[in-house]
Amino acid sequence: MTDPLPNGTPLDVDLVRAAQAGDAGSLGLLLARHQAAMHGVALAVLGHGPDAQDAVQEAALIALRRIGDLRDPEAAGPWLRMVVRNVCRAQLRKKSAVPVAELEGFAAMDRSGGPPDPADVLDGHVLRDWIWSALERLSPGLRLVTMLRYFTDVTSYEEIALLCGTPVGTVRSRLNQARAQLAGGLARTGDQVHDDVATRTARHRRLAEETMVAAHRGELASAWADWRSPRLEVTWPTGKHTDLDYLGFSFTRDVSEGVRQKLLNVVAGREVVIWEAAIISPPEDPFHCPPSVVWVHFLDANGDGRLRLYHPRHR
Repeated sequence: MTDPLPNGTPLDVDLVRAAQAGDAGSLGLLLARHQAAMHGVALAVLGHGPDAQDAVQEAALIALRRIGDLRDPEAAGPWLRMVVRNVCRAQLRKKSAVPVAELEGFAAMDRSGGPPDPADVLDGHVLRDWIWSALERLSPGLRLVTMLRYFTDVTSYEEIALLCGTPVGTVRSRLNQARAQLAGGLARTGDQVHDDVATRTARHRRLAEETMVAAHRGELASAWADWRSPRLEVTWPTGKHTDLDYLGFSFTRDVSEGVRQKLLNVVAGREVVIWEAAIISPPEDPFHCPPSVVWVHFLDANGDGRLRLYHPRHR
């Protein structure tokens, strides 16, 4: 039997309902209240060491995204312990630290039609804007690996390392730091005003769709006139560096040879925007191009910055 709470202290059921209504601070308080029990589960499964703390942090992020799925607010404690237990089991299976959205029992998306739009992943979850505001507070290096890992189809440490040009160990370290900062930031930032990520994502999806249409007409540079600079530096999957004119020339050449790109996913931060697209080669030459491409846009106030292209490995 648990000790009674002091007068005026909100019950778990009150905190759950407030969190489900969009109050990140209430979720932070709920997690703080159950942190010891969650850590106890992690220690029991994984033993003493950093893996146990990582599991608790991962579980906090799952709770952040999945609190709306908790149908019985009075069962918050058992639910949180179950989340930790599932995270620990995933670690023991050694599946390269399975992404949050793919953990057993907590699948948040259907990937059968390609990676989902992050707004779709988080729509219906009123803490969505908090999540994205918290992501924006991460350093650029932490933010990029987190966006890739949890919101795109580039999920393995090895592929993220290739795209970012960093060692695999650095990717692991950055993801661990990002999880710790996101989990620790719940209580500190719950009462702050956050960006409307749905509006931002919709704007960038519209830009991406308009760009693809224009690029297929050979007008890539003009389509980017309002939001990307002609001084843009483009890094290709081979590591070659070119300018925007060469990108337009290359896209137009592929189109003339029957190649098309189909936009699948847009992940929109304030400083990093990621597009995922399928590449459709002509029927008579099905291996003309790799089957997909990731466009990683690094933005700055003047529309300069960089663009990095990457071809994911398909398993």
